Amino acid sequence: MSRLDDLAVIILAAGKGTRMKSDIAKVLHKVAGKSMVVHVAECALKIARNNVHVVVGHQAQSVKKEVTKYYQVDFALQEQLLGTGDAVKAAIPGLNYRVKDVLVLCGDVPLIQEDTLKNLVDGHKKSRAKVTVLATDVENPKGYGRIVLDSQHRMICIKEEADATENEKKIKKVNTGIYCFDKNFLTSVIEEIKPDNNQAEYYLTDVIEIAQKKHEKIEVVTMADYRQVIGVNRLEELAMAEDLIHQLGK
Repeated sequence: MSRLDDLAVIILAAGKGTRMKSDIAKVLHKVAGKSMVVHVAECALKIARNNVHVVVGHQAQSVKKEVTKYYQVDFALQEQLLGTGDAVKAAIPGLNYRVKDVLVLCGDVPLIQEDTLKNLVDGHKKSRAKVTVLATDVENPKGYGRIVLDSQHRMICIKEEADATENEKKIKKVNTGIYCFDKNFLTSVIEEIKPDNNQAEYYLTDVIEIAQKKHEKIEVVTMADYRQVIGVNRLEELAMAEDLIHQLGK
């Protein structure tokens, strides 16, 4: 698959990352000499031609300055840090009218690889789903949103750790935070997300439940190599990412 004219990528890079215990915005921490968000932008530009949008918020100017040192992308400002759903909403007005599908990435997954994103987008387009979720199986799912399936292995919802029941917390198939959406569907339902959760935030994951209620097609693509989507939330995880980036040959 060459770079696609009808695909846009939204990179979520507005958060503070308080668990890093650092004055530097989370996505600006470096792995293998480059900021995490720069690694993600580099990967995104390999599959989306001139349609990469970085959502900034916390330390917005610093993040913009860092990314533009390397790449030409568009930026959207999330005025208040009200969650992933709100962040995506901030980027939607900037999407080109030719865009048919929207890939959403997090700015703190520097190990993500081009082939993984291609497989997700390919699967999404072939199935003509309204939403396709990239999942992976992990032995210790603590901290991740769980992929809740029904008896037919169809997706019901994604439950964040803070809102999951004890049974749901045992699920080992987890959300990577990477999704592909039909653009028209995404723009039509983004306003329907409500902050009815323990964090009082607008969760992008709520789009899954909205799609299910509307009987829209939802797909799950499970990637084999969970290492690519290890989020870097603490300073000690930076060292781990540094080791892995060489193993993965990035």
